[in-house]
Order: sequence, then structure tokens, then C-alpha cells
Amino acid sequence: MAQAKLKTDTKPDSYKNYIGGRWVKPASGGMMENLNPADTRDVVGLFPASTAEDVDAAVNAAVEAFPKWKATPAPKRAEILYKLGQILIERKERFAQDMTREMGKVLKETRGDVQEAIDMTFYTAGEGRRLHGYTTPSELPDKMAMCVRQPIGVSALITPWNFPMAIPSWKMMPALICGNTLVIKPAEDTPLSTINLVKAAEEAGVPPGVINIVMGVGEQAGAPLTAHPGVRLVSFTGSTDTGRIVATKAAQTDKICSLEMGGKNVIMVMEDADLDLAAEGAVWGAFGTSGQRCTAASRIVVHKRVYKKFVEKLTERTKPLRIGNGLNKNVEVGPVINQDAVEKILYYIGVGKDKDGATLHLGGNRLDKGEYRNGYFIEPTIFTDVAPRMRIAQEEIFGPVLSVIPCRDLDEAIEIGNSVKYGLSASIYTRDVNRAFTAMEAMNTGIFYVNSSTIGAEVHLPFGGTKATGNGHREGAMASSLDIFSEWKAIYVDYSGKLQKAQIDEFKIAGS
Repeated sequence: MAQAKLKTDTKPDSYKNYIGGRWVKPASGGMMENLNPADTRDVVGLFPASTAEDVDAAVNAAVEAFPKWKATPAPKRAEILYKLGQILIERKERFAQDMTREMGKVLKETRGDVQEAIDMTFYTAGEGRRLHGYTTPSELPDKMAMCVRQPIGVSALITPWNFPMAIPSWKMMPALICGNTLVIKPAEDTPLSTINLVKAAEEAGVPPGVINIVMGVGEQAGAPLTAHPGVRLVSFTGSTDTGRIVATKAAQTDKICSLEMGGKNVIMVMEDADLDLAAEGAVWGAFGTSGQRCTAASRIVVHKRVYKKFVEKLTERTKPLRIGNGLNKNVEVGPVINQDAVEKILYYIGVGKDKDGATLHLGGNRLDKGEYRNGYFIEPTIFTDVAPRMRIAQEEIFGPVLSVIPCRDLDEAIEIGNSVKYGLSASIYTRDVNRAFTAMEAMNTGIFYVNSSTIGAEVHLPFGGTKATGNGHREGAMASSLDIFSEWKAIYVDYSGKLQKAQIDEFKIAGS
């Protein structure tokens, strides 16, 4: 199968940081190449290699813009988001193609990524006329008690490469509607998609300094951002190891910190399941985005009675998957993101074969010949006869590698599902409603599916997980994301005309 032809002899575009309403070169002058993971001869662009000096300028711009943005009525902030959502609709296809070129996943998935940003923008804009607080009865007479939301201040948003427009939108839109200003540092592998989002916001009318973007690697740009004294909140999505570092840095200066980290998700297939539907869900969950999702289905726990038959159906659906450049409409699985990812994934495949002793049932190879020679392609890989405590069944691989584990009943499936350190997503395939409800109650995860795969978030539901997946916060859904990006203020209005002492003054009922 031929890949889409790429022009590799043209001069790549050069991009800038966005600070204080202006597109500016990095202070050091340093730039980074962003390569197409499907064909590394194709340079997507040159992007700033920012340092602490750029971060300082961006935070200062956000600090300066905060008072006016905070004072802007929330319904007026919402009007800008509505305009932004419309711009994203108009440019969806172009933004999707840019994303496939810089990130690799197939066009139908990058279109979904942009659509999620559209959904989040319109959904959040609706909160501009709510941002609900509440009133409540006071324990004293002639006194009113209520609470309201208020913005936190400058928010640092650190986002990953696998959903380079959707995840920034999860953070950016609630931060803006609540009245915060922000500095966003996108992943160095996928800055263009975030630039596209920020440019659209600029065109929609977001005032200078309210949104700032600095690009660069974590050590030079991310670390100074999390430690900057002008930042009040850090929202991070990425690996668990990096998240711990971010949390430690944030704690040193008493910042609010929201972490969304790793996953090792499970699909449980019971003996009464629709096996065709379960196999279809397993393939989509395991090999969509080449397995590079925190919600990817990397473990399938299958009842022993249907284990062999399920593996056959899973194999039948996996073998024909077309691998290649995601810009080709016939391709179903694109490349992984970079050489480091290739090496990590191949390492774990080696662990599964040589140390864990699992059966390499399908795949397991890097594709690097012919049309694949300039890209980061790995075959969809299935291990069978996997034991629950094997490393490939415990550790996050973040690639197209699936472990199939046998179980004897629902109780054992739940035990296996909960045996990892993560708690993001789980699902069960069964026709028994009692089993479905038992599993949804027993699984210690932030997301649970019945008769579907473990992936796919809707913006009006909370997204996040338990245990090492995060620190308890959720993104998406207004009760979740607004609580991250706003602070509560309790307000008391005493109109009694005298000093009343709560918990001290004794209130007497009339006539008693």
C-alpha cells in the first residue's frame, strides 16, 4: 500500500511563541524541528526552544492581563468562546490534517480530536451564564449566607502529544470561562495543533495576555513554568513519573495542582458476551491511536470457556489492519510518535517474550522496510497466555501491545482488573445486567463502560481516574473542571443591625 506523497524539498515553516498578544521569537533564538512520525523526511515546522526567560515573559503577561479578564462579565467571556467554537468548525478539516501530519494518528481520529475541542468550547461557553454558587439558610436571624466562584489567577497548562487539541481545550476553556489567564506549554512533539487552537482564540477576540503559549522541552520550559512564583495553578496531563515531579514542584510554592496521568485499562469478557462485539471493541481500544491513549485497552481478561474462541475472533480482526500514513484514507493504524516510543515499545515486547514467558501470538515487529523505512511503525501485537502479574500486564506500555489474560469467573476478572496501580478506565462485555452492575461497583476506576471499549470521552461527563492515574481531580463536566479552575468564596450579609456571634449567641425560639 502506497503512503501519501509528501513534499520534502520545501523550506519548513517557522513558528513563534505567543506572549502578551504578540507572536515573538524565543529569547535564545533556539528552534526545534518537528518531524512527521510517518515520514521523518517531512519537517512539519521549526518551533521555539523556549527557556525560563520566555516563561517569565509569558507569566508576566498573564499576570498583567488577569485583572481586566477577571472583571469581564462571564457571559461576555462566553461570547468569545462561542466565536472560537465556530472558527474551529470552519477549520476542522485543515486542523485535522495538520494534526495527522505532526502526530500520526489517522484522519478519522484527528477529526474526532478537533471535534472534541469544538464540543468542549461550546459546552463551556454555556457555563458563562451559570457558574453556579448557592445560597443557604443562616443559623442566625436577619443574616444571609451564600457562596460564589471566583477565578484563581494565572494557570499553567502542560499538555501531552496524543490529543494535542482536545486535551488543551479541556483545560483552556474552563480556565477562561472562570476568568483565569493562562500559559500553555504543549508537548514538544505536537506544538502545531495547540498553535492552531491559540490562533483561533486570538481571532475570536481573546484579549492580549489572557492566553500565552511557550514551546519547548520539559526541562527548559515546563520546569520553570511549574516553579514560577507568578503561577497559581498547574494543570498537567502526562506520565505518572513526570506528574510526581510536577506535583512536588507545585507543592514547594503552594500551588493548586491537577494531575491526569497513566492507565493500564482492562476489558473483561464474560462467557455470555457477544464475542464479535467484544473483539471489535478490543481492536479499537488496543490499536486505535496505535495504543497511545491513557484509556487504551491494554489488557483483555477473558473467561476460560470462551478464551480460545475470543482469541480467534480477535486475531481475525487484527491481522487485516492497514498500517501506514494516517493521511491515507485507507489506513487504520498510524505510526507511534517518535524513536523513544519505538524503543520503549520494543523493549516491552522483548520483556513479554523473553522474561515474562507470555506467548507472542501476533505481530511484535517494527516495520522499517519499503514504504515504512522513514517512519515509526510497529505491528499491532497480541500476547496470549498472559499471567496477571507479568510486567506486560502491569506496566503502561503506551503502544499497540495487547495482553490477553484468562480468568475463571467474574470475581477473578474483577480481581485481575483491579490488580494494577492505575485506575482510569475499565469495561465489561456481558448480557447479564447483574454482572454488569456488580462490575461497575467493584472496579476501582474513574470511568467504566458496559459492552463497549475503554476509550471515548464525552465532554459533559467527568474524565479522570483513581490511584496512580491522578490526584483526584477530574476534567470535563462543569462540576469537575470548574472546580479545578475556580475557588469558592463564602459570603455572609448580616442585616440585623447588631453584632451576632455564630456558634456563641444562643437563638431562642419565640414563645419558648
